[in-house]
Amino acid sequence: MPNLTQNDPHLELANVSTETKTAHRRRPLRVLFVHRDADVVDGCLEELKKAQFTVTADFVLNLGQCGERLRSQSYDVVIAEYPCPRLKGSETLQVLHKELQETPLLFVASAIRSESVAQLAADGAFDYVDRDHVAQLPMAVRQALNGKKLRQELEEARTALRHSQSLYRALVDNPSYGVLRCDALGETTAVNQALVTMLGYTSKEELLAAKNSTELFSSFGKGPSLMSGAEAKRIEPVEIEWKRKDGTSLRARLSGRGVYDENGNFAGHEIIAVDVTEQRTLEDQLRHQASTDSLTGLSNHRRLFEVLHAEICRSNRTGREFSLVLLDLDGLKEVNDRSGHQTGDRALCRLGQILRDCCRSIDTAARHGGDEFALVLPETGRAAATLVARRVCDLLARDAEQPVLSVSVGIASHPKDAETIGTLLYAADRALYAMKDERPTHARREPAQSTK
Repeated sequence: MPNLTQNDPHLELANVSTETKTAHRRRPLRVLFVHRDADVVDGCLEELKKAQFTVTADFVLNLGQCGERLRSQSYDVVIAEYPCPRLKGSETLQVLHKELQETPLLFVASAIRSESVAQLAADGAFDYVDRDHVAQLPMAVRQALNGKKLRQELEEARTALRHSQSLYRALVDNPSYGVLRCDALGETTAVNQALVTMLGYTSKEELLAAKNSTELFSSFGKGPSLMSGAEAKRIEPVEIEWKRKDGTSLRARLSGRGVYDENGNFAGHEIIAVDVTEQRTLEDQLRHQASTDSLTGLSNHRRLFEVLHAEICRSNRTGREFSLVLLDLDGLKEVNDRSGHQTGDRALCRLGQILRDCCRSIDTAARHGGDEFALVLPETGRAAATLVARRVCDLLARDAEQPVLSVSVGIASHPKDAETIGTLLYAADRALYAMKDERPTHARREPAQSTK
């Protein structure tokens, strides 16, 4: 609340900025008058209109009526007569001040004495104008509205600060979020207990002494330079491999922001670390399940098509061929009918294991569906693919487990036999069924090759 001083009648509105005046002129002004003299009220309204206020006014005769009106409606300002009618000491005005809450109270005073100024302030008045100088009223109204706005902004700032402090305390105390602060040189100055627990230390002092957090910054890939300079305002989220005290690894997701001193100088960073090890492990497991055949453990149909697409792109880029081997387990229906589906499932797993044993690290063995399997052999021509297929047939024939199994095989190469996934599968499948149609009398079958 500003000091109450007598306004100089010669002062103009020069101290009020054009922007402030324009802002008040753009919106209507709701005024509640508490005054018995209609001439004084008319003079006040005339001065406000001269100052280009759009005024909506209500009128009451005493403070009791004023309190009732304030409980039912809101006003931008209350302009009251002083001395107030039926005023019974300062307690009445203090009660009125509670009714007003954030609404400014101005007095139009007559025969004001200097000792009454302090009493007006104590009674909750924002300002007053002399009854004989109501031309000063627009300035007093603007000052009252500006003061109200400043008080609202201050309260909003205090509320935001309390909210921010509450969030920060909740973050620091949250066991899921590790927090550390470092200075402008990247030297760690503080950590929270969650970070201590996350890294397997027993105390904050032990973690700070170990300087484990220094390794964090080098993990960003930019070294200590990331932590210095006026441009270092924020650290984009990044995931790193981090080491616990016992040497085990964890996956941490880091984010941060720059902190500044009261002079606006860069003072360091605050870093938030979240342990996402379990989350990433679970995601890896889900991805593996989504691309793996649940029975044989080989890649599934979806993964086969992804690999074929990648190999075709690579082959088109490098000009180096690759081969696709399709395999069909012979007589699976008879095995199921004769020995049961459990034995049939076991037969599929036996073939899957042999395919896995025949693969290099760059090869992909997949269950294409049902009793059909596939091998994708990068950097491999048809001749080498034929040797791989023959080895599969031989290993399956020598398998001591019953029943005895055999496969029909078809081979196609990219780009010699086909240039797309669909045509490559068709070429290999046609070669496979050509082998089935041969109906050989001997047990061993030579893998068939696609012919354009």
